[in-house]
Amino acid sequence: MKPTPKTEAKLLERAWQIAGLTYQELADEAGMAVPPDLKRDKGWVGQLLEWHLGATAGSKPQQDFVELGIELKSIPISYTGKPLETTFVCVAPLTGVHGLTWEQSHVRQKLSKVLWIPVEGEREIPLAERKVGSPLLWTPSPEEEAELRADWEELMELIVLGQVEQITARHGEALQLRPKAANSRALTEAYSSTGKPFKTLPRGFYLRTQFTAKILERYFA
Repeated sequence: MKPTPKTEAKLLERAWQIAGLTYQELADEAGMAVPPDLKRDKGWVGQLLEWHLGATAGSKPQQDFVELGIELKSIPISYTGKPLETTFVCVAPLTGVHGLTWEQSHVRQKLSKVLWIPVEGEREIPLAERKVGSPLLWTPSPEEEAELRADWEELMELIVLGQVEQITARHGEALQLRPKAANSRALTEAYSSTGKPFKTLPRGFYLRTQFTAKILERYFA
């Protein structure tokens, strides 16, 4: 892995250096093999970018560049520049959530400053030939933060009330809560509306494509 950049400017400079390069070119430099597809290697693109940019957090619940307060997010885009999938933010807490505020939340911490790396995501482009796009360093505007906060508070209120099983992907305008597990056996504890503990799938917070599309439109238009 390349050394961790010490400044925001250095991180951006490094992100611009890989813009326009293919996964094959980046993988060759990193000594990594390009998988045939991402079905079994969902996190491969993230790992490749982390190697080149010097991100240190890995799967820890903190920002990828913790000293700089910056989170790294790759975003697969279509030929027209629209996001092709929702963006995972972090795992949602299902227990010990009484009194938790937006200001203390992992979601707010992770999204306080994001280095977005758009990448080609159309299925017919072979993985090795897909290119990395121009980077974008984003901080939520007051309006964007208000939208995220409203969704987070609505979803967390349902969790606190023991209604996690009633939450669907339709809840939330910008942020949604969805099951996040490698398989259906990976269960975690939650509480029902009567306060009884039960086992359920872990949940994750995801940014909707409409929300990330607006970010990309504003900065790349």
